[in-house]
Amino acid sequence: MSENILEQIAAYARERVAEAKAKLPQEEIEKKAFAMNCETGFPFEKALREGDVSFICECKKASPSKGVIAEEFPYLDIAAEYENAGASAISVLTEPKWFMGSDEILRRIAENVNIPVLRKDFTVDEYMILEAKVLGASAVLLICAIMNEKEIASAIRLCDRLGLSALVEAHDEAEIETAVRAGARIIGVNNRNLKDFTVDIHNSERLRRLVPKNVLFVAESGIRTAEDIDVLRRAGVNAVLIGETLMRADDKKAMIKKLKGRRPRIKLCGMRRPEDIAYCNEFKPEYVGMIMTPGFKRSVDIETARTLKAELDPDILMTGVYVNEPIENITLAVSEGLIDMIQLHGREDNDYILKLRAQNPGVPIIKAFKLEGHADIRQVIVSEADFLLLDSGTGTGKVFDWSLIHLIPEHLYDRCFLAGGLNYLNVEEALEQFMPFAVDTSSGTETDGVKHRGKIRDFVNTVRKASVF
Repeated sequence: MSENILEQIAAYARERVAEAKAKLPQEEIEKKAFAMNCETGFPFEKALREGDVSFICECKKASPSKGVIAEEFPYLDIAAEYENAGASAISVLTEPKWFMGSDEILRRIAENVNIPVLRKDFTVDEYMILEAKVLGASAVLLICAIMNEKEIASAIRLCDRLGLSALVEAHDEAEIETAVRAGARIIGVNNRNLKDFTVDIHNSERLRRLVPKNVLFVAESGIRTAEDIDVLRRAGVNAVLIGETLMRADDKKAMIKKLKGRRPRIKLCGMRRPEDIAYCNEFKPEYVGMIMTPGFKRSVDIETARTLKAELDPDILMTGVYVNEPIENITLAVSEGLIDMIQLHGREDNDYILKLRAQNPGVPIIKAFKLEGHADIRQVIVSEADFLLLDSGTGTGKVFDWSLIHLIPEHLYDRCFLAGGLNYLNVEEALEQFMPFAVDTSSGTETDGVKHRGKIRDFVNTVRKASVF
């Protein structure tokens, strides 16, 4: 064959679109699509922002490289199993020739699950995006290798009007640049070369650095082990799309649990001095924090914040900590590039969080909750924040009753930061009871109110040792 498989699939997709238009003209499917709810809040993107590495679990019967993967294909049962196992979203193949998918499979899965569904197909015409909306999808796939920059940008605009998300797939540096220029909010890197089917999961690791931090990043294909996930986790990947590994697993829930493993991230808060940042650059927690609201013991002014952010390793995310702060002040810090995440410690309610997110799209929001009893758990469960920080109070340095954590639904664990009096002497015990998304400490790494290099080292090393897979 002179043309590669991707070109063949794209050519066949154009034939499919032509046949579909002959049966239902574009103006008719447009009416159907725009008659549906187009103000959905982009649930696919929201799902990828929450918690640790999100799992997009794929339903597919076959592939060009492997042929038939699942002779038995009870796709509704598979989708339900994915959802029950904690998948963030489901990818459904609708390409009929090489992947043996169908629109009907997508429609029925979307009707029967409560998590977002991606239409996984080879989009060559905006007609296919309208189809995806009518079928009940929350997201579509756009592939840089078969669409040019102008086509991708136009497709993203149509998706926005329909309330759909666009996962823009790239394979190399040039395609990453195309996706970014086209305005992609989600970029996926396919680790499988569709020209020769070779797989290299480090392709995602290499290309992650080229994608802006506020753009969601998905690693696709060739992901088989918890160690693979951890490589991608450390590279800053937001989500993984896994197909064959799950489709071949007899117990998909057990496989998802095995792949997820548990490796809590680390956040060190209360940064005030260049020396504090130097310690963090040395031991590399995933996050650091500085208190941006005046009047607290560890508060920093704007000039200090600029200095600390400038000296921080760019692979470590800076969190701005606020207490009942006017939203415009937080937005200004984000726009200046001083902070990568927002942490709220006051009376901020869900309305405040939604307004803050609207002004700062793509910036993760952490909401802190003081846990003193059963009544506090409901606030955690209904929060609109991306992450939930479980604490004993603002800067108390005290441990709360960890047994309260077990009242929180397990599906929220991947959104939880555990804080409140943690230090290198007690964090291992805490992690034996509850393995959260991240652990957070401030006074636990200090001596006489000042960050201590040895305590930071010991805290980081203890948490890393407690990680399990």
